[in-house]
Amino acid sequence: MSIPSIALTEPVGQEGAPVVVLGPSLGTSSIVWELVEPTLREHFRTSTWDLPGHGTSQKATDPFTVAELAEGLHRAMAALEGPVLYAGISLGGATGLELLLSHPDAVAAAAIVCASPRFGEPGAWHERAAQVRTQGTPVLVRQSAERWFDDIGRTPVLGGRLLHALSDADDESYALCCEALATYDVTARLGEIAVPVLALAGEADPVSPPDHAEAIAGGVRRGRAAVVSDASHLAPAEQPAAVAADLIRFFEEATR
Repeated sequence: MSIPSIALTEPVGQEGAPVVVLGPSLGTSSIVWELVEPTLREHFRTSTWDLPGHGTSQKATDPFTVAELAEGLHRAMAALEGPVLYAGISLGGATGLELLLSHPDAVAAAAIVCASPRFGEPGAWHERAAQVRTQGTPVLVRQSAERWFDDIGRTPVLGGRLLHALSDADDESYALCCEALATYDVTARLGEIAVPVLALAGEADPVSPPDHAEAIAGGVRRGRAAVVSDASHLAPAEQPAAVAADLIRFFEEATR
């Protein structure tokens, strides 16, 4: 196993404000946050990162776990100053939970968005990894569109760009992310997490439905769950105003 190399973008936003680190979902890139960021930057600074082999990130060649992904993120965050907050979608959310477990003092609060303490059965992830290695990530576009969006017509431009990001993702890196998810399960350890956590779910998300957010919020020591109406697995892309409002309210309360 190895620690993936993670690079954060330079924080942008209100000078001197806390930094919100934004994590992406599997198959996308940091553009999944771009409709939310302008509103967040009125209150905070934002910094983003990409999964290995996604967006502008380096490709991965060696296996890694979600916990090791979190370790790579923690190393990248070492240069940040002042209070740091975190919000991650799906695999980015899982990375956030692992970060809270391995480095309890790394962030002041975390929003775990459209994520789960465990994502399905390991066999399904190994099957997807094998499929991508033989057929490439473009084979996933149709089914991903169905999972990611309640109605892609709400954000057709960004939705199309996110599906292109999936097609452009490095096949091996994507497969390694799948294999990391196959071994990911923090269900029994949620009670160790003491920082404030917002578990945010899309109302129509078939991957991480609202009851998964409730499980996270109920499992951690200081958790709260909320549901975004008319949204599926990529709620920040589909309902950016609602997600931004939830994050701002939560983070402002956590940093008072």
